[in-house]
Amino acid sequence: MSRVQLALNVSDLDAAIDFYSRLFGTAPAKRHSDYANFAIADPPLKLVLIEKGDERAAGITGALNHLGVEVQTPEEVAVASARLSSDGLQTSGETGTTCCYAVQVKVWVDDPDGAPWEVYTVLADAAVESGIRGDGTCCAVDDTAPCC
Repeated sequence: MSRVQLALNVSDLDAAIDFYSRLFGTAPAKRHSDYANFAIADPPLKLVLIEKGDERAAGITGALNHLGVEVQTPEEVAVASARLSSDGLQTSGETGTTCCYAVQVKVWVDDPDGAPWEVYTVLADAAVESGIRGDGTCCAVDDTAPCC
C-alpha cells in the first residue's frame, strides 16, 4: 500500500499533535522533541509535523515543508525514479540516508512552483541521536532543503 505524505512546519508541536490527533482520531506513530508523524489509515495519509525552532526559522517559510508518496520497498522507489526521469523530470536520489529519525531510500523531484516531492520507503528507525537532520542529506544547514 502506498500513501500520500504531507510534511508541515509547525510552531508548536504539542498543539499541532493535539489538533491532528483529534482531527484524525489517532495518536502519532512516532514522536520526538521536534518531530512527529501519523500513519493515518482513513484517509491513507502519512502526516509529518516538524517543529520550527528559532535557530531554523530564518530559512523556513510557510506551513508546507514537503510532500511525498510513501511506498513499501526500495524497488518501488527505483521504479518511480526511472519513470520520473524517463518523463523528463529532474530527480535527485538518496539511498540509505538517515533523517527524520529513520533510514530511508528516496527520490526527490520539484513541482513547477518548487514544491519538493519525495517518493520514499523507510528501511528502519534510526537512533534518536541522529535527530531530524540525520546524516545531513536533507534539512540542509541553511534550512533551504526540506526536512524529510
